[in-house]
Amino acid sequence: MSHPLRVAVIGAGPAGVYASDILTKSETPVEIDLFDRMPAPYGLVRYGVAPDHPRIKGIVSALQKVMDKPEIRFFGNVEYGVDCKLADLRQHYDTVVFSTGAADDRELDIPGIDLPHSHGASEFISFYDGHPEAPRDWNLDASGVAVLGAGNVALDIARVLAKQADDLLSTEIPDNVYRALRDSSVTDVHLFARRGPAQTKFTPLELRELDHQSEMELIVHPEGFELDEASEEAIRTNNQVKSVVKTLQDWALRDPKGDTRRRLHFHFLRRPVEVLGTDRVEGLRTEIMELDGNGSVNGTGEFETVEVQSVYRAVGYLSSALPDVPFDNRSGTIPHDGGRVLDMDGEHIPGVYTTGWIKRGPVGLIGHTKGDALETVNNMLADVTEGAGHDGEAVPRMLSERGVAYTTWQGWNLLDEHERALGEQRGRERMKVVERDEMVRVSRDGDS
Repeated sequence: MSHPLRVAVIGAGPAGVYASDILTKSETPVEIDLFDRMPAPYGLVRYGVAPDHPRIKGIVSALQKVMDKPEIRFFGNVEYGVDCKLADLRQHYDTVVFSTGAADDRELDIPGIDLPHSHGASEFISFYDGHPEAPRDWNLDASGVAVLGAGNVALDIARVLAKQADDLLSTEIPDNVYRALRDSSVTDVHLFARRGPAQTKFTPLELRELDHQSEMELIVHPEGFELDEASEEAIRTNNQVKSVVKTLQDWALRDPKGDTRRRLHFHFLRRPVEVLGTDRVEGLRTEIMELDGNGSVNGTGEFETVEVQSVYRAVGYLSSALPDVPFDNRSGTIPHDGGRVLDMDGEHIPGVYTTGWIKRGPVGLIGHTKGDALETVNNMLADVTEGAGHDGEAVPRMLSERGVAYTTWQGWNLLDEHERALGEQRGRERMKVVERDEMVRVSRDGDS
């Protein structure tokens, strides 16, 4: 008698869910348990996407359909390495897939980076996404802010900092985040990119979205806005690069509005070399760079200083090592061969696999994760297609005996419905307050 293949997937973000989906669509009968350290599923889609990105958050609907499948169970609030170890998983499952992603900030080794009011991207993102482990308050007393990075994460942070809080009322923004942004002192956000406009990692849609914000002026500084041979070639051969550069060029040529409450500045060919200050951030020193004709840059030995009171670095994410699992600290990934986890001798550890950012590094959009998961699953099913007859109820018993208060898919759905109802109610209440304040302002202006 054959038994279904029992699979443990560690990490319930898109990578883990996509791998589970592909497994359920295979010809091999499967039973999948998805584990996550957080009580809720979806990983960075829930806790790493700006609240004003409903299009990306809409991916949750597709993920939810996968999680609804009867072959899949969810165990939230279970921390691998603490509540269960690799030995436990190998005892109760035929295969284990690690898809824990990359949620830590990559370090930037420059003087002053550890000053108060210097933050990593994930810290701020966790705050405005309402991550359970994030602080409930955030100091936004800085009028000038520097954002370091040239990707969509940097754009998200710059946009949220420069955006009017009332424009977020229709989103899922938590009340404490709305209040912090509403009372923000920010007037100027400076985004610094080490290379030129053709070397940025912005996507056209995310970039153009900035032009639809109220009370925000976009300023592209001409100093550093240069195109070399490699840039011209990228523009000719890559429509995405062409669109990004064209958008930035159009903004650079526009006449300034001059009457907006906030300004978002783009600075290209500027490498951060030091965060200035004593008790807190007081400025950012950058080196002026020049393109070398091959898409890279060289330093010029000339420097500039911009007065800012906060710094946010968005220079990349980094995965964390997992107990009992090989890890390459240099690349921040699990050593693997097509998703098969390798030991120190380069041999496949039987039954252990990986997918997602902890497999390939924090590159690519959410959709790229599907192809990554397909490779891992195909190799897994080439190795084993039949289960050993493990007891499916052994794991819930083990977690209960260890006092782990795990969450389930059914429980999460009830909480999600409750949160949505509260969100709709808060949204209506917020709009009433905004409308009342606007009526008071208009009345006051009319009487003056």
